[in-house]
Amino acid sequence: MKHWEQFLEPYNHAVEELKVKLKGIRSQYELHSDHSPIEFVTGRVKPIASILDKAHQKGISLDKLDSEMQDIAGLRIMCQFVDDIKTVVELLRIRNDFEIVEERDYISHKKASGYRSYHVVIRYPVQTIRGERKILAEIQIRTLAMNFWATVEHSLNYKYKGLFPEDIKTRLQRAAEAAFRLDEEMSTIRGEIQDAQAFFTRKKEMQQDGKK
Repeated sequence: MKHWEQFLEPYNHAVEELKVKLKGIRSQYELHSDHSPIEFVTGRVKPIASILDKAHQKGISLDKLDSEMQDIAGLRIMCQFVDDIKTVVELLRIRNDFEIVEERDYISHKKASGYRSYHVVIRYPVQTIRGERKILAEIQIRTLAMNFWATVEHSLNYKYKGLFPEDIKTRLQRAAEAAFRLDEEMSTIRGEIQDAQAFFTRKKEMQQDGKK
């Protein structure tokens, strides 16, 4: 267990540092009273059991985990609108505190299951007491609707161990399309939604100022 704690320590540092940095993007937009393409950010380090299970499935030897498993450190960026995803990807591309290794567009090219998301794999430098260690981390960027579907699909995948009954598979695919249609509809009234949110924020600020 101590070996695993030592191995995963820099991944934990990477997740915590990246969460702060990515949340900082949202704070900067709010400071300028602009619409933030980032709704919120979450992050996690893959549990040991999940690492071992994926290593077995993918044929990855344990001594090559750091170079061949890209999502031991994982972050998710949630967006309100599909177009926000493009903005976030561009913001990641211009950063100089990590290197983008790979991009996978599962929005333009959805998976057969219906899964949609945009994945960016990065190489992130972590400062340790033994020097710098560059680790791989995966950033998933998706809308709230995409995330809801993916969370449900992930839970069902554990229940059925990836072998979905045909009726469940069909329903999931239909649900994925319904979620994407919701995103498309929300995009058509994006201006109205943002105006309403800005009005609500201004009203809340005025109420707070009145209490001072």
